[in-house]
Amino acid sequence: MPLKKWVALGLLLVLTPAMAHGSPAVEPSIPLLERSWEELNRSLNALDRLLPADPSLPANEINSVPAIPAALLYANRSDGTTALSLKEALTIGFNQNPNLQTQRLAVAAALDNLQAQLGSYWPRIVAAAGAGYSQFNQGFDVPAGTTLFPTNSVFYVPTGAQATLAEGQRNLEAGLELNYALIDFARTPAVRAARARLQQARQNYANSQRELQLRISEAYYELQRSDQLVRIRDADLRNDLVVLKDVLALKQAGLVPRLDLLRRQSIEATAQELLVQALADRAVARRKLAVVLNLAPELTPVAADPVQLQPRWPFNLETSLLEAYRDNPELEALLATREALLRDRDQSAAQLLPKLSFNASGGAGSQQTSQFNVSGNCCGTTVIPSLNNNYNNWSLGLSFRWLLFDAGSTAAQVRLLGRQAEIQGQRLVAQRNDIRLRLETAFFNHEASLAKLVSARRAVAASLEGFRDAKLRYQTGLANEITLSLTQDQLVRDLVRRLDATIDVNISYAKLLRELLPVSRDPAEVITPQLSIKP
Repeated sequence: MPLKKWVALGLLLVLTPAMAHGSPAVEPSIPLLERSWEELNRSLNALDRLLPADPSLPANEINSVPAIPAALLYANRSDGTTALSLKEALTIGFNQNPNLQTQRLAVAAALDNLQAQLGSYWPRIVAAAGAGYSQFNQGFDVPAGTTLFPTNSVFYVPTGAQATLAEGQRNLEAGLELNYALIDFARTPAVRAARARLQQARQNYANSQRELQLRISEAYYELQRSDQLVRIRDADLRNDLVVLKDVLALKQAGLVPRLDLLRRQSIEATAQELLVQALADRAVARRKLAVVLNLAPELTPVAADPVQLQPRWPFNLETSLLEAYRDNPELEALLATREALLRDRDQSAAQLLPKLSFNASGGAGSQQTSQFNVSGNCCGTTVIPSLNNNYNNWSLGLSFRWLLFDAGSTAAQVRLLGRQAEIQGQRLVAQRNDIRLRLETAFFNHEASLAKLVSARRAVAASLEGFRDAKLRYQTGLANEITLSLTQDQLVRDLVRRLDATIDVNISYAKLLRELLPVSRDPAEVITPQLSIKP
């Protein structure tokens, strides 16, 4: 309703409190009413000056219709769109949605982590090799020579002799090292924690499938609702334009007062306002579906399926709750998270226990030594210009490690992980309550929507018959346009209520299906959309 009408209605309620409460009161005098209307007119004029002018309503064209914004027309175009059924939309979403792709990668990462932890049961064998070259220069100064050898001996060194030489060494080594933890109490808890985290990732992936199917279904049903609402609003506006044309002709012939024409213009403007909003809602619904399906920006999806009613939910509330709790990926993910934290706690506690490892190594190498640039009066005959040395080695051993003191750090870490596991236990209880509330809400809304749909169908049938009768009476002059407008408005409201009830049935069914939908935990398995569930 325009703001002016709200102000007028409020002032009328203030002026007639006795009539509003149904109690006798003194009728206001005519001058008082005139002063009140004058004050109201001044207030409305002041309000008009605050509001922006509407250039789309020329004063000289009383039956002009403002054009619908070009952006809305482009967003609601029928060409260049991609028609999708609900199953096709689900298939595209399962393959292209980035959130689901993230969950697939999370499962692969958790599997890699488990394989890494399983490797701790096997020995580690390392191949090592090295090559290098070194050079150094050295000098000799002999305070006392050798007296045991004759002067012509190669081992004779005179007292006070001096000499310098350079020596270079080339080394080449290669070998194998083996390390095997014979006793490691932290190894098994680490593997169990990795396996629990893999289970957690799989359950999150399964739950993401349920959430994604619900999001796609809701977006698709809302698109269907907006499509039908545009049709309803368009038909309403077209009928209003026909009646407005008739009233304009009668006004020009002097058969109806100006008030009837102004009233019809207001009704037509309201109908166009509702149509514009319906077009905007449909454009938004198309983009929402495109986003959840991760479509390219140039692709605009439209609903190919007609509006079809989902069947009544096949389970009662108690059975639905039992089935929702059984093998529920949300609950299983929390249980897996709690299990992983408990195993992490065991792994941290195992750091205080002894660890025994076996070590072995073996290898071979060669060394070449060169001596050159010899000078001085000493030892020149004993210098070997080049010497090659080949060798091999091996070793075996045991290493024992036992943490005796760390100022309580490990014990505090154990307590921390235990607290986090308790937190997950409380989250599990809260999640069970959330699941129950979601399911009960969807169940009751589903039942209510089915009941409302029955009433809405009866109302539409009656309103449609009444509209036909009112239109016939209007065409024969037995009813005025007010009666026709009231009957048409009632028909439109009943059509919208029937549409809302139908879509609400489907959405509530999709929400119930989300809690019981069987899903795969294996990302490599092809997902087949399932739109309903059978007992």
